[in-house]
Amino acid sequence: MKGLCPVVLLVVFADIAFTAPAHTEDLFHVSDLEMDFGTETSYEYQDEPQEIKQVKPEERATPVVAANVNSELETTNPEEDSNSEVPDAEMPTCLLCVCLIGSVYCEETDIESIPVLPKETGYLYARFNEIKKVTVNNFADITSLRTIDLTGNMISEIEDKAFSQLPDLEVLILSENNLLRLPTLPPKLTILNAEYNRIKSNGIKKNAFKNLPAFQYLYLGHNQLDKVPVNIPDTLRILHLQHNNITTISDDTFCKPHDSRYIRYILDEIRLEGNPINLAEYPNSYICLPRLPIGRLR
Repeated sequence: MKGLCPVVLLVVFADIAFTAPAHTEDLFHVSDLEMDFGTETSYEYQDEPQEIKQVKPEERATPVVAANVNSELETTNPEEDSNSEVPDAEMPTCLLCVCLIGSVYCEETDIESIPVLPKETGYLYARFNEIKKVTVNNFADITSLRTIDLTGNMISEIEDKAFSQLPDLEVLILSENNLLRLPTLPPKLTILNAEYNRIKSNGIKKNAFKNLPAFQYLYLGHNQLDKVPVNIPDTLRILHLQHNNITTISDDTFCKPHDSRYIRYILDEIRLEGNPINLAEYPNSYICLPRLPIGRLR
């Protein structure tokens, strides 16, 4: 009796399994539908397996993306690509330096020459670089320059007319370089600072400062001058010649010995300290000055 119970249960469950209705999704097949849609009509279904679709090789289309890429490559103009790349030598100055409304700042950029400047440049500050030479072509087309500051470079040569062609240049700063002489100066120059160079007296032309009607400030300290520059204009207010090799001055260095009424009213400051000269030995050299020069008096 105990052996018949499992057999009976197995038969009952088997009968239930075979008589249970199948899932509708398992019985539904598109191929089982015997509907006549006509011989000229065909339909595709998203649920139809991909392997059923047979596409003939000659009917396969060329991928659109590949065609577009090829067409773009064919229409590309190589000349346009070459023009779009700017060589380093022709890089605009305002990418290398800082340009602000007519002013160009090229400080501590390690440049070795004056960069090509925008034509509207009025103020150039190229301090503490490695510039070695200044040429006429550097400023040939920049007629609006009013200030040039080249402090702290390695300039040993300046072409004579590099600055004289600049009609509006008022401030020229060349301090802390390796200059041996001064170039021809522009006509409207007001300030010249060439301290801390190696300029000697024979490196300054006799009439270097004569035709400068607006010239007021001359800084030539810490050079190798052995005498005071001649033909200093009456417009000069400050003259710095400290720490040179000046050993003597004459009565007509600053004054006019044959004109007792001549007085330099606006020459407020003359610095001669750090030179071998003893100012006490030349009392007649200062009679036209509003105050004595600064320097050794004994």
